[in-house]
Amino acid sequence: MMIRRRTRSSIALAATALAASLALTACGGSSSAQDANGKLKVVASFYPMEYLAQQIGKDHVAVTDLTAAGVEPHDLELTAKQVGTVQKADAILYLKGLQPTVDQAVAQSGSKHKIDAAAASPLVDHHLDEGAEDGGADGHRHEGPAGDPHIWLDPTRYAAVARSVGEEFAKADPAHAEDFRRNTDDLVGRLTALDEQFRTGLKDAGTRTFVTSHAAFGYLAEHYGLTQVAINGVDPESEPTPARLAEVQKAAKDNGVTTIFFETLVSPKLADTVAKDLGLRTAVLDPLEGVKDPAKDDYLTVMKQNLANLQAALGATSAAS
Repeated sequence: MMIRRRTRSSIALAATALAASLALTACGGSSSAQDANGKLKVVASFYPMEYLAQQIGKDHVAVTDLTAAGVEPHDLELTAKQVGTVQKADAILYLKGLQPTVDQAVAQSGSKHKIDAAAASPLVDHHLDEGAEDGGADGHRHEGPAGDPHIWLDPTRYAAVARSVGEEFAKADPAHAEDFRRNTDDLVGRLTALDEQFRTGLKDAGTRTFVTSHAAFGYLAEHYGLTQVAINGVDPESEPTPARLAEVQKAAKDNGVTTIFFETLVSPKLADTVAKDLGLRTAVLDPLEGVKDPAKDDYLTVMKQNLANLQAALGATSAAS
């Protein structure tokens, strides 16, 4: 299931902000197709969308990320100013269902170039189910309009979204279409190389089961033949039941797990507790919903660190190509 943690009051506030911004936008008239510097005005809902926009658009785009660095994207509440920015955007990159207030603003936007990542790479429901054994996600897998949003953690799915972004940017700004296509090809090439690094680096893992605090890695696990055992579901702030904790402990013991993974934007307390109970170590497996220091890290550097951490935890000895 997609994450729904908004209170009625927060949604009402967002709706009020949206209505106010729409009124201001209507009074101000239509916006120009490009900003004052001649760049395409692009809004990205959170970091994985911002990264695609920057890598594909480069100097031809002015990108606004609605989710600030270090902020958990599920918690985003748009201000009236941000809603106004969405209304004036030439192109919008988002993942429908992940951030309800963004969905509301996008639905009301007059932009002709709305790019939903979930349309380019359909979502799968990687939900927890007691006793289930299904592929790489520790739960049932079925297609549907709602599902696990973390498609960017599978480089091949992320590449499909990149292709969609490149095509839409070319439509929005035909004068730079060739540049957008060339940049897209370059990015897809780097994602293809990353995919091969994961395949090579994990092929001889001693165990193919890993335990993580947040069920964000279903696509990654499925793609590389691993099994994700998650303490929590897709919602990183949910609380596991005692029965779920017992299942996780049993799976860790039965599969020779050495490490409990936690993530950077959520408290590691739960992972620490489970690791201490089992006498295991902890390490970071970053779901890349955001980066704390964009000047230091980006999608590729964090994914390569994820690979190194998985190799260490799973006992893989092959060097990533």
